[in-house]
Amino acid sequence: MKKSVDEHAARFDEKAADYDESKPDEYYACANLVIEHAAPDSDDVVLDLGTGTGAIALALAPGAKRVVGRDISEGMMEEARAKAEDEGLENVEFEHGTFREPAYDGPADVVVSNFAMHHLSDAEKREAIDVIAALEPRKFVLGDIMFFGEPDPEAPFYGPEVDDPATVGTLADAFTDAGFSLTAVERVHDQIGVLVAEAPRRGTDESEKGQ
Repeated sequence: MKKSVDEHAARFDEKAADYDESKPDEYYACANLVIEHAAPDSDDVVLDLGTGTGAIALALAPGAKRVVGRDISEGMMEEARAKAEDEGLENVEFEHGTFREPAYDGPADVVVSNFAMHHLSDAEKREAIDVIAALEPRKFVLGDIMFFGEPDPEAPFYGPEVDDPATVGTLADAFTDAGFSLTAVERVHDQIGVLVAEAPRRGTDESEKGQ
């Protein structure tokens, strides 16, 4: 992480009021794919890490049992809470938490994140994915800035001074090492994509395979 958690939080607190109107079309295309792939069942609990102003959490809430949003910016979560109240959604909550310390120990059937993990270094991303795997979700959907090839230095979707995107290969290796299987790769742009990772069915062992 190129800046501390507190520094990132302060930066997003300042941007919170205008955040939803400041994003390019590719951001919304990515968010829509995350929502589409998450597709929670009515009895699912969804954990949204780096929830921001709640775009993903609020979109998933009507189809889920409960949605738990975690973010480092209180300003961003204030926006999310206000939108949840306006929409009459009572099955969502927004509290402070990070990728590596989400401050949540309940069930998480589906974990999602959109445009947030790229703030972590590659080693920190691995730690975060390990923490998510320990929650034993059946699915993790990550939408983010990621490199499918060499990024165009003239048209970056990231700020090198604050962001640290990974290659798709690096992320895929981290998912696999954490026990996930990568089941979908959606390319929105050379520098933006959505990865869908699924966990092995709980209780499955080698003797059950092939039956």
